[in-house]
Amino acid sequence: MKFITWNVNGLRACMEKGFIEFVKRENPDFVCLQETKMQQGQAEVPLDGYLQFWNSAEKKGYSGTAIFAKKQPLNVNYHINAEGHESEGRAITLEYEDFYLMTEYTPNAQDKLARIDYRLEWEKARREYIKELDRQKPVIMCGDLNVAHQEIDLKNPKTNRENAGFSDEERSAFTQLLELGLTDTYRYLNPETTGAYTWWSYRFNARANNAGWRIDYFLVSDRIKEKIQDVKLRNDVFGSDHCPVILDMGF
Repeated sequence: MKFITWNVNGLRACMEKGFIEFVKRENPDFVCLQETKMQQGQAEVPLDGYLQFWNSAEKKGYSGTAIFAKKQPLNVNYHINAEGHESEGRAITLEYEDFYLMTEYTPNAQDKLARIDYRLEWEKARREYIKELDRQKPVIMCGDLNVAHQEIDLKNPKTNRENAGFSDEERSAFTQLLELGLTDTYRYLNPETTGAYTWWSYRFNARANNAGWRIDYFLVSDRIKEKIQDVKLRNDVFGSDHCPVILDMGF
């Protein structure tokens, strides 16, 4: 079973840069998107054979998530079941017989960590939500989690220490998430690989120089980690400042 996660940084713009063609070539079972920056219906997304699930922010042109799925889920949830986190369209969960699939666009802590308090509130609420899901059946969680967990996960860890996405608080929160019983699929298969990134700034020729960060993930419940077959960071695919991540699971 093939899963794709991709922060498209504006789906309408990404569709003009090959998004539809990429999905058709890969033919995944699930496509999970973050930062769609649109309401459903603002543009047609011509992907025959896929059901579309959208969670758009109340503020137009901001944030937003979507999942395109070949199979009808048992249930759909557009929240993390915590007050104060409903307005930015940051999460969707689909329930299937054997697993939950959740996509998430984690709040950015912003320059000088201006939004770190809200970020940590989200982290705490989402941990409780994931914990409850995992009690019931295994979880496949993906998305732009807006954190490089370890120094190996970004090009310049020393100069980015305490910047948004590499603060001690955010890295600790990610560790706490894994401690619930989740496996970082890419690191599970590639524990020592360096230079493996999913996001590059548009400034300073960062992508051409591979001065990036790995902030887009697939996490799975530990008890299904043996089903991880492959994880690819598709840095050859353009259309956004992030690249797609592809997970193959033995379901």
